[in-house]
Amino acid sequence: MDRILGWSRWLVVPVCVLLLLQWPLRDLIKAGSREANDSAQALFALYIALALTFASRRGAHLTAASWAESFAPRTRRNMARMGALLFLAPWSLFILVSSTPATWQSLRQLEAFPDTYNPGYFLIRLATWGLAALVLVQALIQARRPL
Repeated sequence: MDRILGWSRWLVVPVCVLLLLQWPLRDLIKAGSREANDSAQALFALYIALALTFASRRGAHLTAASWAESFAPRTRRNMARMGALLFLAPWSLFILVSSTPATWQSLRQLEAFPDTYNPGYFLIRLATWGLAALVLVQALIQARRPL
C-alpha cells in the first residue's frame, strides 16, 4: 500500500498542468478550458483520496500534537488505536454503505459533470468512495498494530 500511495504523489503534476492550461486555452485558443478544468477536478479528487491516506499512514496529518505530547507514548498509541476503532472505522463504513448506490449508479452511467456535461464526474464519486474505503482499511491496520 505504501508503494501505491507513494506513486500517487505524481498525480499533482497533471493536475497543475491542466489547471495552468486553462488560461491559455480559454483566452488564446478559445476552446478546451472547461475540459481541462473538469479533468483536473477528477484527478484532484483521486489525488486527495490517496494523499490523505498517505498522510495518515505516515502520521503526518494534523493532530492536537501539543495536547497529545503530554501523554506517554504508549497512551498516545492506545488513543490512536481507539480513535481508529471508535471514529474512523464506523464513519468510513457509514460513508461506504450510504454512498454505494449513488456511486454505483454514477459509474454505470459514466456520469458527466452537471454544468459542462463533460464525462468524468463519476471519477469524483468513485474517488470519494475510495477515500472512505482507504480510511477503513487504514483504521483496521492501525487498530491491529501491536502496542
